[in-house]
Amino acid sequence: MAARRYFVAGRVQGVHFRAATRAQALALGIAGHARNLADGRVEVIAEGSAAALAQLADWLQHGPPTARVAAVDAGEIAAAGRSGFSER
Repeated sequence: MAARRYFVAGRVQGVHFRAATRAQALALGIAGHARNLADGRVEVIAEGSAAALAQLADWLQHGPPTARVAAVDAGEIAAAGRSGFSER
């Protein structure tokens, strides 16, 4: 099991980015959460197989149709045995 933290910048708040990320993560079997940050970015914590995380990372580059992603910063974090995927 691998885990990553993504910071997604651009027009990503108020465009259903967290809900769409949750749906995508659940479809890929990824656990974690997505939350809005005060600086306008969305933070995504994701835990799953390396292949699933790679697919999520690709999807985060554009997000849902209403979003305008400017940048995605990613880093590895420790896996914590998360389950489910929530919006915070």
